[in-house]
Amino acid sequence: MALQNPLDTRRRILLTAMELFAAKGYGSTSVSDILSRSQANSGSLYHFFPGKQDVLVGVLEMYRDGIQEMLLDPAWRGVEDPVERVFALLAAYRGMLLETECLYGCPIGSLALEIHEPDPPVRELLAQNFINWTTAIEGCLQDAGLPSGVDLRGLSEFILTTMEGAVMQARTHRDIGYFDRSIAQLRQHMALLTAKALA
Repeated sequence: MALQNPLDTRRRILLTAMELFAAKGYGSTSVSDILSRSQANSGSLYHFFPGKQDVLVGVLEMYRDGIQEMLLDPAWRGVEDPVERVFALLAAYRGMLLETECLYGCPIGSLALEIHEPDPPVRELLAQNFINWTTAIEGCLQDAGLPSGVDLRGLSEFILTTMEGAVMQARTHRDIGYFDRSIAQLRQHMALLTAKALA
């Protein structure tokens, strides 16, 4: 009988915690919830993660390291235009809202709001996840040929803020219209910038 790879167990624990933190929040997820859902024993969990916060750190590292594979590649498949890549990514969030009847919340945004005074390693990983997202968007904006005076870093951060706020409002009101109206305003702003570049 083949022995189970310990790294598979660690990954299963992290994927389970990722799912539970997204669905229930960090505070409402207990270690016993993670053990029950992952079908791991407590010895295995505590071998990899001395405490619940260590699980959170592992989850945030998984998001950080997996942004391309988990988020960007699926959203951008078949989309070549750099501005449309921005909106394809935003459409992926819209799809998740629709699939969950507007229960979905951006997992990093939700954790950042829930954990008011995170320890430095947690805060730094939350920040790094936001930085990775905005860096990917900034790359699209660099390829878009926007006017030379546009602050691409600032614009990419504004797009993140628009997405997070649009998701939060749609989730609060249980109405996709709040998301759609915010993204429509962003699209209008981007259209004005691209028109200025062509003028």
